[in-house]
Amino acid sequence: LRVIMAVRILGISGSLRKASTNTGLLRAAQTVLPQQTTLSIADINLPLFNEDIENPLPESVAQFRKQVQEADAILFASPENNYSVSAALKNAIDWASRAPNVWNGKPAAIVSSGGGAGGVRSHYHLRQSAVYVNILFLNGPEVAVRRFEGNYFNTDGELTDEKVKERLATLVENLRSWTLKIKN
Repeated sequence: LRVIMAVRILGISGSLRKASTNTGLLRAAQTVLPQQTTLSIADINLPLFNEDIENPLPESVAQFRKQVQEADAILFASPENNYSVSAALKNAIDWASRAPNVWNGKPAAIVSSGGGAGGVRSHYHLRQSAVYVNILFLNGPEVAVRRFEGNYFNTDGELTDEKVKERLATLVENLRSWTLKIKN
């Protein structure tokens, strides 16, 4: 039995946009981490899933799968596209679910930034996809920023709102605790 004290979180943004506010939430989370916690951000600019190219795996896919496998927990930043997750995020989930499924048993949490409801509808679809691949989601607090209703981010997608940073800090602390509970 391996007792985990340090927690390695992998941040996965479903947005590929350079000034993405979802990726900005992950960068902000890196600044409010509890002790003995790290957060690195994955690149999910991967080729579209296709069984014809999975043997051997494209290098970018192999690297992404390795990052997921080595992480203790996952922090998804999920934009909402047409009431669902982005194509890039679903593609990343599909690649990492191929045998062996590297998502299996991973603790995770979700944040989002978007219009209308702040991206929360993407949370539900992400949770649905996670059932089959056995991602173990933390239920709260929800962090969903309605980015068009305030000045939460600068033009580079960096989070500037201190209250949202406080909510992120609470979420990351809860994710750390959830991870230790599951892994230990």
